[in-house]
Amino acid sequence: MSDSHPYVHGVYDKITGTVTHIVHAGRGSACAIIDSVLDYDPKSGRTTHRHADEVIAFVRDYDLTVEWILETHAHADHLSAAPYLKRQLGGRIAIGDNIRRVQKVFRDIFNLEPEFRMDGSQFERLFADDEVFRIGELEAQVMYVPGHTPACVAYRIGDAVFVGDTLFMPDVGTARCDFPGGDAHALYRSARRILSLPPDTRLFMCHDYPPSGRGPSWVCTVADQREGNIHVRDGISEEEFVAMRTKRDATLEMPVLILPSVQVNIRAGSLPPSEDNGVSYLKIPLNAL
Repeated sequence: MSDSHPYVHGVYDKITGTVTHIVHAGRGSACAIIDSVLDYDPKSGRTTHRHADEVIAFVRDYDLTVEWILETHAHADHLSAAPYLKRQLGGRIAIGDNIRRVQKVFRDIFNLEPEFRMDGSQFERLFADDEVFRIGELEAQVMYVPGHTPACVAYRIGDAVFVGDTLFMPDVGTARCDFPGGDAHALYRSARRILSLPPDTRLFMCHDYPPSGRGPSWVCTVADQREGNIHVRDGISEEEFVAMRTKRDATLEMPVLILPSVQVNIRAGSLPPSEDNGVSYLKIPLNAL
């Protein structure tokens, strides 16, 4: 391992198709955990920690020190386990500073409590575009990649880039842009920003929804994407992409976990405040989305 080629371990959650990445410089080093998952049963409303405990087991087995618990955006398809991981392992919870825009939109949609803050202060660090920070001996750079949401960021750490939902594996394409604040034009430009990096740059996906015939996979190169991404490979224009993405998004159902996920994730993974009976409740806005 060198500062330019960090180790990356992925933990795949087959229920939500999410990959949590642990990036580090080797045994005994500092690390960051990117895009964690809190298990949630929508039928019972019960949360568990099976997936997060797999992450914890790896961190402890490798004697890693967690410095950061990073989010690429406020996910709409799974709940974040960031607070649980912080209690178990330490680290600071961070996201891009445009999360404030997302908080404002969804505060109104969910009519959240007056005390809910829209300044991003639920997170311990808000990153600006191109901001550089350290993970022990590793240097990390923040890249704004809006489009799927206005708050999406990617993290470039050596030759590894954690792209969030901006890109999927080449045979799956790109993320939808029809959520509040989404923008297909912005997503195309964000994808091309990533694809302008050196061809051998490793790209780590936040999700994989494998087509029949292959198992889950979540790493490829810029060259792989430029040659084969079904939505944004070289030669596809912005106008062609936007027309395709808009038409495709109109056919997609809402993610199963969007309503619980967004309410939790704009709070940095914390559940809503408990009511006077000690129980937290999630809201389901009727006929609003």
